[in-house]
Amino acid sequence: MATKKAEKTLVGKKPNAEKRLPAGKSASKDDEKKGKKKVNKSLEMYKIYIFKVLKQVHPNMGISSKAMSIMNSFMNDLFEKLAAEAAKLAWYNKKSTITSRDIQTSVCLILPGELAKHAVSEGTKAVTKFTTS
Repeated sequence: MATKKAEKTLVGKKPNAEKRLPAGKSASKDDEKKGKKKVNKSLEMYKIYIFKVLKQVHPNMGISSKAMSIMNSFMNDLFEKLAAEAAKLAWYNKKSTITSRDIQTSVCLILPGELAKHAVSEGTKAVTKFTTS
């Protein structure tokens, strides 16, 4: 009698369709509730470049790890601002590619006065050196 009852309940119900994740991955409860995927945002590390520039400017000077972390955060923030502004400029011009002209314009818009002029001249020099080699 008990087996017939169990068979009836199994036959009458449809199995739930479960979402399967690739091997080695698991979803958190918050992700399942909101239906959003977690995006891994990788941050670039500029530590070696900051150190190289420091040694060019002041060969006998060092930098603390906390100061290096601050400079790295500053560089990441500046990069994000410039990239966002360049993307807007490309979008305004109905282009799908960010060009050196978009970057140059975004530098002029974001950086103040003399700093923008120096950045544009250094950037132009770097692009020229890159294209000739």
